[in-house]
Amino acid sequence: MSKNFKKFQKNRYSAAASTSILQQEPIDLKLLTAESVIWTEKNVAYIGPFGKFQGKIVITRYRLVFLVGDGGKSYEQWKLDIPLGQISRIEKVGGRSTSAAMMRGDDNYGFIVFCKDYRVYKFALVPGSNRKNICDSLNRYSFPISHNFPMFAFVHAAESPRLLKDGWKVYSAEREYERLGIPKSRLWEIVDINKDYKFSETYPRIFVIPKASSEKGKPFIKKLGEFRSKERIPVLSWIDQTTLASITRCSQPMTGIAGKRSADDETHLTNIMNANANCRELLILDARPAVNAKLNKAKGGGYEENYLNASLTFLNIHNIHVVRDSLKRMTNALIPRVDEKNYYKILDESKWLNHVQSILEGAVKAVFNVDTEKQSVLIHCSDGWDRTAQLTSLAMIQLDPFYRTIDGFIVLIEKEWCSFGHKFGERIGHGDDAHSDGERSPVFVQFCDCLWQIIRQFPWAFEFTQDLLIHMLDELFSCRYGTFLFNSEKIRLHDNKCAETTISLWSYVLENRKKFTNPMYRVSKKTKKVLYANPSFCVLQVWTDYYARSNPHVITPNHEDIQQPAAQFVNEKKQLMDEIMALDEAAQTMDS
Repeated sequence: MSKNFKKFQKNRYSAAASTSILQQEPIDLKLLTAESVIWTEKNVAYIGPFGKFQGKIVITRYRLVFLVGDGGKSYEQWKLDIPLGQISRIEKVGGRSTSAAMMRGDDNYGFIVFCKDYRVYKFALVPGSNRKNICDSLNRYSFPISHNFPMFAFVHAAESPRLLKDGWKVYSAEREYERLGIPKSRLWEIVDINKDYKFSETYPRIFVIPKASSEKGKPFIKKLGEFRSKERIPVLSWIDQTTLASITRCSQPMTGIAGKRSADDETHLTNIMNANANCRELLILDARPAVNAKLNKAKGGGYEENYLNASLTFLNIHNIHVVRDSLKRMTNALIPRVDEKNYYKILDESKWLNHVQSILEGAVKAVFNVDTEKQSVLIHCSDGWDRTAQLTSLAMIQLDPFYRTIDGFIVLIEKEWCSFGHKFGERIGHGDDAHSDGERSPVFVQFCDCLWQIIRQFPWAFEFTQDLLIHMLDELFSCRYGTFLFNSEKIRLHDNKCAETTISLWSYVLENRKKFTNPMYRVSKKTKKVLYANPSFCVLQVWTDYYARSNPHVITPNHEDIQQPAAQFVNEKKQLMDEIMALDEAAQTMDS
């Protein structure tokens, strides 16, 4: 292989890179506050898609860095940078360091790093390397909870100065409910029965229910909690202030195999329906397949059978275990190499796009009923913190342009995911070495995929680009910020006081706003307020900019290295469009 071709390979690899993969950056590591070097190992080889590269490994409290070069003297200006929070497990390859394979200098002795987003990095060691110390250091700081260490987010924040923009203050439940007009409403009311998190540990400290239910007092609300899984009673997520059509969310009713009923629960759902004068009956969207709902009923759960003034629809969205296995099969078709001959077969067998389609269809159904039919919708799954959050968020993004801005999107994530108890800690496995834990599942990743499908269909309607989604997902795993740590608002803000002891991801987003701003975004009086995503299978695509970014052979038209040179022209086009629209609106004002 010629030197020029090898140089071309390296340049192409570097051009295809993004966070946690090979990057063109200075060799000298710019350590974060409180990030110290734990271990350095020379004479290590990284075995990637373009072959074998010699260099050294640097392990810090926050990341694993592989610097490419000639044994530590003249490193090239690109590196492999993996936050330790991304690591799912480390697997040793080959026998003892004195093995014949190692002495021969082949690639059968070393270790493999498996990441939580299914990327895989293989390293080979040479005689004299200390594999034990490398792997021990990685295990200790990748899984701090399992080793009784504090997570990096707390250590980092303790020694960092406070940023000018405090991301913890972007979302306020009171301020969001005020934006939705709740304080002035005669039909809905904010209740604080959960102010100390004793009513429901997985719900926010305040939430909104119909005033007709609130007036019945705390004993009535407590009875509602007894009939719903984890006391997650039907509460308000969003309301159209013009039509009064609402989206509410909850967990499954505990009807059990005997078909137990609750007069209080049925009254509460009737109150939700009556809070919308246009509502003929409350549409209940149960995210689960009907078969799964019936199995849950046999285990003590259930669904709303024969409720007066309510209709039930099952959306056939599969559970966390199916989603986890599906994404793993789909990514196998993309990384470390694309299986060119069997790609579409593997993609079809993974059923990943089928699952994305099911979620989008459910969200569009909710949008249609709220926007066109003026009907109120109640959404739930089993416990109401996975599929429910996906559906309410995607429906609200399509219904309300506020959530399509950067600030509004932050509010949406904080409200529908963080405050309403999506179990980030268990779904991601922050700081935990139990990589085979059945509670782990890429539910939030799947939501971002669905949102990306909508952004791709309406690129002008969002103030942010996919860069915000990708950065958010990277930080979801990294444990640098406290935003997504732990399983609920109570554990995050009350027990661990993350708002005081960690930095918010949104602080970084707000201080680097331009990095995520969409130059095609525009707002005018003529802009359609409500979006209707097309969930048809023929328009859905694989999000290769995220899933395949560690594969340098996959450089899509949306890749930053292709988009970046055109950014100037896109900005100029947007500026001209804004001027034209301003002149058009001024002319209409003069005519009127």
